[in-house]
Amino acid sequence: MSIGQSTSLSNALAADANSLGKLKLQAGQDSPAAIKETAKQFESLFMRELIKSMRGATMKSGMLDNPGSDLGTDLLDQQFAVQMSGQPGGLSDMIAAQLSRQMGVAMPDGPLNAGKLTAPPMSTLQKSASLAAYSANAVKPTSSQSGFVARHTESAIRIEKETGIPASYMVGQAGHETGWGKHEIKLRNGQSANNLFGIKAGPGWKGKVAEVTTTEYVNGVPEKRVAKFRAYASTDEAFRDYARLITQSPRYAKVSQQTGSAYAFASSLQKAGYATDPNYAVKVSRAIETTQRLQARTQVVAQTS
Repeated sequence: MSIGQSTSLSNALAADANSLGKLKLQAGQDSPAAIKETAKQFESLFMRELIKSMRGATMKSGMLDNPGSDLGTDLLDQQFAVQMSGQPGGLSDMIAAQLSRQMGVAMPDGPLNAGKLTAPPMSTLQKSASLAAYSANAVKPTSSQSGFVARHTESAIRIEKETGIPASYMVGQAGHETGWGKHEIKLRNGQSANNLFGIKAGPGWKGKVAEVTTTEYVNGVPEKRVAKFRAYASTDEAFRDYARLITQSPRYAKVSQQTGSAYAFASSLQKAGYATDPNYAVKVSRAIETTQRLQARTQVVAQTS
């Protein structure tokens, strides 16, 4: 099987059982790579059914549910199944090892050919189950969240290419800071300051300034204070200035190294003193996860349209 053929079938993934059957047949006639792809397909089917069963156990609201929303949910579940499959040490490794032995195909040295077939670590199974549960039971994003992510993802992607900070992390944090666009910082004339990240204007700031009342936590107690914030000509400038702060300021030196997970990134921000809210890491990581779900949904719709 060529790489192109494998990729094409991988894109079809768990949605088409016929594709899976063809891939399994080719795995016995071709290469270890095809066997690995077959195993990933089987794991994707399993994860999709797991998410589906969890959704089935959750009561629907009835107000917004319709055939169109059901189709969108099903497509999004397929995308989640793809993202959760093929992890090192997971179910796909077990399946690939079993297939290779049954078909007499030699696999490369590594975890799949390391001797006795063993179950994946419990942490791997727990992670897969947790991700499936989260995907099935996550609260549906609001129209404000959807609109905010749609407006700012393109700018964030441009900055990601320049700095390496994931676009979803930036948009998610901006969403939290602005209440998904409902509470943006404004100038005295009522115009937006385009400050999506709540960056304050210190002595070194030479640009425009917006003075607003904000909540600061002092020893865990919220207090209202008037603070000066930076103002930008555009939201693109806001993203770029934020990225500059995170990647160049010694204070946030460790933050840009914690892009492996939303919570690690948000927790690093909190430890560096980005905000005084004691629950900042939890709130920002949730906002990032909401952003990632919305971006994944947009990607699925684009691929199927």
